[in-house]
Order: sequence, then C-alpha cells, then structure tokens
Amino acid sequence: MVEKAVRKGGSELNLYGYVRVSTREQNEDRQLDALRRVSVPEKNIYIDKQSGKDFDRPQYRKLLRRLKRDDLLYILSIDRLGRSYQEVLEQWRFLTKEKGIDLVVLDMPLLDTRLGRDLIGSFLADVVLQVLSFAAENERENIRQRQAEGIASARARGVRFGRPLRPLPQQFPTLCRAWQDGQLTLRQAAAACGLPPSTFYDRARRLRQDSRS
Repeated sequence: MVEKAVRKGGSELNLYGYVRVSTREQNEDRQLDALRRVSVPEKNIYIDKQSGKDFDRPQYRKLLRRLKRDDLLYILSIDRLGRSYQEVLEQWRFLTKEKGIDLVVLDMPLLDTRLGRDLIGSFLADVVLQVLSFAAENERENIRQRQAEGIASARARGVRFGRPLRPLPQQFPTLCRAWQDGQLTLRQAAAACGLPPSTFYDRARRLRQDSRS
C-alpha cells in the first residue's frame, strides 16, 4: 500500500490525476491503473476523451480550478499535457510556476518536481522535459510524413480514397452523350439518372477521361 503524501507541516496533500485519451484510442485503463497505484482518489481523477490538439478540454479546465498551491498532480506520460513541444512546456511551467503545484510523470522518474528543489535538480528536470517533448513532437511529424508519403504512393498506383462511387444507371452513357450533344440540359440529364447536377457532371467528366486513356 502506498503511503499518503503529506505536506511539510504534516497535513495530508491533495492528490490529483489527469488522464487523456484521444477518440482513436478509447482506452484509459492503463493510465487509471497507474494513478490508482499511487493512491490518487477516484474523485480526484479527471478524464478527457478527446484530442490534445489544444487545452480547451472540460475536465482539464475543472482540474485547473481545483488545484491549489502545493497540491500534487500525477500523469502517466508527458504527452498527456499536449501534442506539441511548445504546449507541453507552457503547461508544465504554468502548473509548476504559476499554480505552484508539484507534478509527477510516472513513466519518467526524473520528471518529478519534488526531487528537483535545488538548482541542479531543476536544471536536469528542465533539460529532460525539453528533450522528451521535442522527441515526441518529432515522432508525430515523422508519422504524419510517412502517412502522407504512403497516400501519395497509393494514389500514384491508382488507389482511390474516400467513399466508393455510387453505381450509375445503365442509361448513364446514353444520357451523358445526349447532354454533350445538347439534346438535354445538365439538369435534365442528371434528373433522369437520379443524381444531383454536380455529381452527374463529375461522373461524366470521369467517364470521358477513362474513355481517352
């Protein structure tokens, strides 16, 4: 059983935990288990299930209102604070300097403000924080670049993304030629196919391109 943290004067510290999962992950169990192991009360755990692209998060805002000087906040990993190098640094400094709380990153023991009270400890923690934040952001950029390159390569091979095209009626080529010959207006041809005019025009353009290739 983990001992309860106490302030210098002997009173019990307020322990808090913050959890964030994106809509893609949908699973906060690992973060919750880590917070329970350090005895954070369930009522003091705040969970946001959305992207960390900004800090406009309901539970995070509620947590900030609750936090008082000398409280102790646990997070499992540094990227729970944000998705960019600059955001993580800003939040770290806001929480530790302006709010005056202690902050502990459970999967990185060096990022524990309780251990860095002296100048050297603070310096080391700051260096580690900056390196980790930069590495995390750099990895995200690499992932985005690899995804973009993969999509470009697939498109070059003729792979099409998005929804499958709606099947066309059998009379589409005939109606398309009638429209191109001026026998029907675009709206009349589209209505005969049961398509919006913009969709009819786009499919007609694709049919013409395919016939030329």
